[in-house]
Amino acid sequence: MIKDNQKTFNRIHIVMDAVLIIIAYIAAYRLRFGILTRLSFFRLNPWERYYPLEEVVKYLLVLVPVYLLLYSEYGLYKPKRGNGRRRELWNLFKANTIGLAFFALALYLAREMDLSRKFLPVFFICNIMLDFAFRSAVDAVLKAGRRKGFNLKHVLMVGYSRTAEGYIDRIMSNPQWGYYIHGILDDSMETGTLYKKVRVIGSTSDLPRYLEENTLDEIVITLSIEEYARLKWIVGVCEKSGVHTKFVPDYNDVIPTVPTFEDMDGLAVINIRNVPLNSMPNRIVKRVIDVFGASVALILFAIPMRIVALIIKWTSPGPVLFSQIRIGLHNRQFRMYKFRSMEVQSQAKEQKAWTVMNDPRVTKIGRFIRKTSIDELPQLFNVLKGDMSLVGPRPERPYFVEKFKEEIPRYMIKHQVRPGMTGWAQVNGYRGDTSIRRRIEHDLYYIENWTLGFDFKILFLTFFRGFINKNAY
Repeated sequence: MIKDNQKTFNRIHIVMDAVLIIIAYIAAYRLRFGILTRLSFFRLNPWERYYPLEEVVKYLLVLVPVYLLLYSEYGLYKPKRGNGRRRELWNLFKANTIGLAFFALALYLAREMDLSRKFLPVFFICNIMLDFAFRSAVDAVLKAGRRKGFNLKHVLMVGYSRTAEGYIDRIMSNPQWGYYIHGILDDSMETGTLYKKVRVIGSTSDLPRYLEENTLDEIVITLSIEEYARLKWIVGVCEKSGVHTKFVPDYNDVIPTVPTFEDMDGLAVINIRNVPLNSMPNRIVKRVIDVFGASVALILFAIPMRIVALIIKWTSPGPVLFSQIRIGLHNRQFRMYKFRSMEVQSQAKEQKAWTVMNDPRVTKIGRFIRKTSIDELPQLFNVLKGDMSLVGPRPERPYFVEKFKEEIPRYMIKHQVRPGMTGWAQVNGYRGDTSIRRRIEHDLYYIENWTLGFDFKILFLTFFRGFINKNAY
């Protein structure tokens, strides 16, 4: 039932997207050659041609199909359960960016540059705003309906494990996703065992009967790793019934969230750790962006950095800059620079001590520059030297590296890439006195899913939520 609903919903969504693209196009035209012409930037020059709407509307015959294909390519028609609004907006932005580039190229080849120069950015903004508003409204209606018990996806789980509890935790925390779990079939737990309102309702041998007697949308296999001997039989039963089946592995602490596979003459081989930055072309591109970005930032922040340096010198005895040994790429030590925000202390103390709330060692100006991350600006020189990157896991002191590598699984994997001034953990709030384990989870996600676009996204988010650090004391 859900599968049929999804197909119908997708068809309606595609039609609506086509309509919205047309509306955005016409609205952009009215704005560009109407309301916005009152502004000096959009005012038509004497040598510019004025295009009647009937003449420019012909481009929609090509533009609409291209945009719909791009929306499909970027996953905008996949089921929305479990998808975040920010990710959908980001995919919408990427699809429109590629669409805009295609439209600009088409207009250039058609020698219609008068239209494209100021019309295209207006259309780009109108289309994203209109489509995202529509998708947000649809999402809100779907979530409200699911909370009231409509359009639910009926799920049966097979296997009780850590993974099963994690799956249930996420379903219960997000009722708007619209999942209803009928129960768990498991061979090791007693029937009636309850976890967050989800009961063990039988053993795995009861699976054929449950599939026959109930109308289910999905089977989720969450066996513990010790029970994988039953996996082949369970998958066979599920496929024979025709019910959509998902497998949630019980080795997420070993295998990455997005594993890479190799086909060795028909034998599937999983790479335990996929690090895109091990690729030479990726490293070169990232390094070029780092050098360019750090150079531009040093030029832009040259005067503010001088002012901060003078204030530090006037208000506190000691050097302006503070340097500290950190562990970087391939476990190599390097000296990281900051503006000094604390009173001068012995090396033994500063190597092993965390900064705490209302720490008496922090100076008045230090409290401000730590809170606003201004103290990190000298690390731009570390980026130029090659010790650090603009984006990456934050580097740690040797003492804590030795401590955490024994306490936190996979901690040392973060040293397979250059440390960064900002990172995925930092823009998600894991800075200062926060969970080290959650920080490492975010660092590993970044390492395994790196793309240049991901770096730009993190830099973009840093400007909006990364500079002010409520956990910096």
